[in-house]
Amino acid sequence: MPTSLWPYVTPGIPDDLFEQLPGIPLSKREVRLLLISHLRLKPTAVFWDIGAGTGTIPVEVGLLCPQGRIVAIERDEEVANLIRRNCDRFAVANVEVIEGSAPDCLEAIGDRPDCIFIEGGRPIKAVMQSAWKHLLPEGRIVATATNFETLYALSESLADLQARNIEVVQSAVNRLETRGNHQVFSAVDPIFVLSGEKLG
Repeated sequence: MPTSLWPYVTPGIPDDLFEQLPGIPLSKREVRLLLISHLRLKPTAVFWDIGAGTGTIPVEVGLLCPQGRIVAIERDEEVANLIRRNCDRFAVANVEVIEGSAPDCLEAIGDRPDCIFIEGGRPIKAVMQSAWKHLLPEGRIVATATNFETLYALSESLADLQARNIEVVQSAVNRLETRGNHQVFSAVDPIFVLSGEKLG
């Protein structure tokens, strides 16, 4: 559903179109496309984003699935308000922002999700276990790791939960940037994307 700020049906909104706060994570455009592809969204999907940060994924999913229900979970009030402002910027009306810490706040969410994206939450294993409990059968869970410890914890959790069709992908993205009189390729921080399915 195109908006005046992003009049395209193609996902991959440029990073600088989002309102941002210093120190608050933002999924870079190229990584965001990779993450969304792993969600395998359906038009009426119920989607939870745990640790939604700037709100880039909820905005993109909201535009892709205008009939879906998107829940953005964020523990910090200022950051939750940032997500709301970014939804308003892109006229996304189907995102509900919940202020709370996972896994404690998950019980209060009504509809069970078809897919879940985990960007944050501590301890990560407890968040994964609770999210998995709420995930519908045949649902998908996608999580990111930027360090070895989180990668190991997520991998172990997916094994413990007996997730099926597990995939692990590491992004490697370089962007052309101008530095002085030269154009150089600058690496976007690599990220691991883990996904799995709940069968039965």
